[in-house]
Amino acid sequence: MEKLLYTGKAKQMWQTDDPEVLRVVYMDQATALNGKEKDHFAGKGKAANAISTLVFQYLVRHGIQTHFIKKLSDKEELVKKCQMVPLEFVTRNVIAGHFASRYGLHEGDSLTEPVEETFYKSDQLDDPFINESATIALGIATHQELEQMWGVCREVNTLLTHLFAQAGMRLVDFKLEFGHLSDGKIILADEFSPDNCRLWDLKTNDHLDKDVYRRDLADLTTTYDEVLARLQQAIAEEN
Repeated sequence: MEKLLYTGKAKQMWQTDDPEVLRVVYMDQATALNGKEKDHFAGKGKAANAISTLVFQYLVRHGIQTHFIKKLSDKEELVKKCQMVPLEFVTRNVIAGHFASRYGLHEGDSLTEPVEETFYKSDQLDDPFINESATIALGIATHQELEQMWGVCREVNTLLTHLFAQAGMRLVDFKLEFGHLSDGKIILADEFSPDNCRLWDLKTNDHLDKDVYRRDLADLTTTYDEVLARLQQAIAEEN
């Protein structure tokens, strides 16, 4: 019998008959301020699931090992069960968001090279920044594991910067999460959608991500649907 294991900000995780497989349900919900604000958006779960499916399939075709198994329905997918590493790996290609406000910088300026930041995943603590020595000292990950995960982040950045550019979008920044399979192997997990990345139109710099909700710029579902349509076309042309 299926059992609800976890309800997050935008997804539910369900146990399945296979102990190594989980069912993910994308919800028609968006949050801001680390979950303190929450709103319903019809169709958002369908769009986020479709985008994440396309991105993970693209990454798998290019040699990235992920938890993704298959899309089940508009809002559902099957994934490999992972013991999640409680870290968020953030890659920044362009100055934006908290990075701009933290250092008093102009949003939109390109960085000479990607900035890599790690955050300890804890809603109660507001996901504080954590450095490598603290991560190792607290037993969260080893130096070798961190190098492995950051190596995947760099590969993903190269692959998706190209993909989104082909779709007329600039990959400003993104967050990745990883998990351990039952045999200890580390793989890319969670999702990749405008919920956990910033995308700007290449020509106009219009926001095409969750910032349209955070900043009340446009309809969230309509924006996600546009990202999906652009990705579908770019991938079709590439194939």
